[in-house]
Amino acid sequence: MSSSPTFPNEDKDKTAYTYVDAISPNDDETTSFNALLFEDQAHEIQLRTMSWQKVAWLLAGDQVCLAIMAQTWSLSVLGWVPGIITMILAGGFFWITSITMHTYILRHPQIKDICDFGYHVFGKSRIAYEFSGFMLLANNILLIGFHILTAAKIFNTLSDHSLCTVVFSVIATLIGIILSIPRTLRHVSFMSIGSSICMGIAILLFLVFAGIEPAPGYGYNGDYPTAGPVETYAFPLAGTTWVDCMNAVLNITFLWVPQILFPTFIAEMEKPEDFPKSLAVLAALSAVLFIIPPAIGFRYLGQYSTAPAFGSLGITSYKKGSFAFVIVPTLIIGVIYANVSAKYVYFRILGKSRHAHSNTILGWGVWLGVMAAIWFLSFIFSEVVPSMGDFLSLLSSAFDSFFGFIYFAVAYWHLYRGNFFNGAGRSIMTIIHIIVMAVGLFMLGPGLYAAVEAIIADYSGAVRPAFSCANLSI
Repeated sequence: MSSSPTFPNEDKDKTAYTYVDAISPNDDETTSFNALLFEDQAHEIQLRTMSWQKVAWLLAGDQVCLAIMAQTWSLSVLGWVPGIITMILAGGFFWITSITMHTYILRHPQIKDICDFGYHVFGKSRIAYEFSGFMLLANNILLIGFHILTAAKIFNTLSDHSLCTVVFSVIATLIGIILSIPRTLRHVSFMSIGSSICMGIAILLFLVFAGIEPAPGYGYNGDYPTAGPVETYAFPLAGTTWVDCMNAVLNITFLWVPQILFPTFIAEMEKPEDFPKSLAVLAALSAVLFIIPPAIGFRYLGQYSTAPAFGSLGITSYKKGSFAFVIVPTLIIGVIYANVSAKYVYFRILGKSRHAHSNTILGWGVWLGVMAAIWFLSFIFSEVVPSMGDFLSLLSSAFDSFFGFIYFAVAYWHLYRGNFFNGAGRSIMTIIHIIVMAVGLFMLGPGLYAAVEAIIADYSGAVRPAFSCANLSI
């Protein structure tokens, strides 16, 4: 049983930009959040149940992640000045584009995921909808695969490679499937609390251990002190290539672009207008965690910084003690991305049938089947891709350029066309969104080139074979 996505009547060119109290059967554009909430409350499985506090935990669960510990490496490539400036600019763009996205969704309440968002901002184009759907699945499945591989690395590190790495990956995949059974993000938000706490402990332990050990143990240029005494520097070291710098920038940008998930989060809120409160919590948390721990890590590790920074610790017990806590966020973040991806496929299959919102055998069967398929595909990617780090740079340039920049620059154009320079404040925001578009296009062009070059360089040397039992301990 299947149905294609429901698209509003494309002949209509009038858009309601205010809330209305009733739903029109002939025009989805006049659907209010109240009407959508009322409709959802009639379902056996209700989705629009999250408060802004639960969404804040969900956002924290997604963003307080292992990628924070890769920023130390980015600083070691870029140096203090370009690195910190890139972090601050990425944070500013994140806040501005997220607010633009939320404003646009308030005017189009029927948007339930990033695919609907792309459909509307690109002139109600079905091509844009399908393209967004492809990018959503490709991005998220590769990301889940990265987290499966990371879980296998953690198990390898903690157990001193007691089992074949493929077995560890299978274990991580099975755990992920079990944790992904809940169909609502409200349930996942509870898991995010533990995820954030565990990652916070991991970061704190790393900072303590990096500060008290006499020297780092390892860097990409060899064991300490092969590359000399630890040093930090304001700008990239001599010999640093443009590709290296671009990948470091993409690594920072990747951390600051989670907006692919936001429309789905907003669609499951009781009061979507409260989303900026959740966003403010995340922004405050990110401003601290995305900059201060990496800066402290760079101070103590210098040119010996690795991604993640745990790998640079010289004392094995320190490395294991801090890295162990990362297993929780690694799996829970995979669950978050799996839930968002599965919902897109699930509702494409069941449409508006009663099974989509009920505890029926068919409904749960489809949900579990879709979820298992997503984790299985992610497992395959985790085993066949030789360097997931470089492929994450590819994701950042190919997908984050759209989902973090281009989509929201276009949304801004729809929101304020005809009033781009109506006052000083609006003029400034217009200029900023022009820059946002330029950054997105730059990531899609030179950024994509740099990511591909890094992958080619990986393949030119020894690569990890598919389904390898090799030890992946950090």
